[in-house]
Amino acid sequence: MSAAAVTAAEVDWYFDFISPYSYLAFEALPAALAGIEPAPMLRYRPVLFAGLLNHWGHMGPAEVPPKRRFTYEHCAWLANRHGIPMRAPRQHPFNPLPLLRAAIAAGCGRDAIGRLFRFVWRDGSLPGEPAFAELLRDLAVTPQALDEAPVKDALRANGEEAIAAGVFGVPTAVAHTTRGVRAIWGFESLPMLTDWLRDAPVFGSEEMRRAADLPMGEQRRSFGR
Repeated sequence: MSAAAVTAAEVDWYFDFISPYSYLAFEALPAALAGIEPAPMLRYRPVLFAGLLNHWGHMGPAEVPPKRRFTYEHCAWLANRHGIPMRAPRQHPFNPLPLLRAAIAAGCGRDAIGRLFRFVWRDGSLPGEPAFAELLRDLAVTPQALDEAPVKDALRANGEEAIAAGVFGVPTAVAHTTRGVRAIWGFESLPMLTDWLRDAPVFGSEEMRRAADLPMGEQRRSFGR
């Protein structure tokens, strides 16, 4: 293990409250990072998932009907398997902007972000419901704060920085160490994040190098009828 790499580790964790995988990863992050000494500097970075999709030209999971159903069932299964309480909101997708801006207005601390995640994915609530106003009061965030320019600017900047780092989905951890920067996507990739922070030998392997530079072969083409 490279002590210098661990010492220098910083992690920008990009997420959107619209993503059930982000919720699951948020709950699992403390255990995933436990035992790494000294602990990495972890920054929670709210980002609009739709903005990432638009930039990279992707469709969201909810926009492909069979994938939509599988995604919800998969997350319910994962929550059960990992012992994470979960109750989906009454509809999905929904507009996550009030939640994202509330996280920024509240300072992006873990406690506030946890309250917001659990509001959606444990209580099954949505921003347009009366309970959201109560949550804002608990977080000492005024409704007017959600429309303030600095809050909107901060969310926009998060998106721009995420794209610059190669983030294409949520959740994604962008881990900075003395060996370099690596973006690691997904709840189920948390062990990969842990291995990167611990300087696991696999990252220097020949096959990992081949994977990073694998040439493009045939490309998908659209055929008219």
